[in-house]
Amino acid sequence: MHTCRIIEATAADIPALVPLLSQLFTLESDFQPDPAKQAAGLRLIVENPARGSIFVLRSDEQIIGMANALITISTAEGGPVLILEDVIVAVSHRGKGLGRMLVNHVLDWAKQQGMPRVTLLADRDNLPALRFYEKLGFRASAMKVYRHS
Repeated sequence: MHTCRIIEATAADIPALVPLLSQLFTLESDFQPDPAKQAAGLRLIVENPARGSIFVLRSDEQIIGMANALITISTAEGGPVLILEDVIVAVSHRGKGLGRMLVNHVLDWAKQQGMPRVTLLADRDNLPALRFYEKLGFRASAMKVYRHS
């Protein structure tokens, strides 16, 4: 059995993260894979820790999952809160509890940073993802999401 560990991503990890995002964005109706855009976005995060962290799940030296933890300020909370995005585990490694391990790692990290709230968005038609997040204690918000683009 391979050992899995979670660490913060570096710029050297970006080429391995882009295909994971492509897998994710094929599941989400609001987004389309665009490797150049995904690489640029990942670089903006890993090179600016004040914006957040990308956590990678490694099995031996292979990256098999990721979660994007973006920091923002909430006036309702009076301080920093976390937006959790881009949670994905490679298809070949799903069903082993690794996604739960990854999300729990991010939740613990946010708590250690003093962030009282973690918010995420999930595609409303991705029932497995919705059930996954509900099992981890996430609840639907009364807020409705709108986009302008």
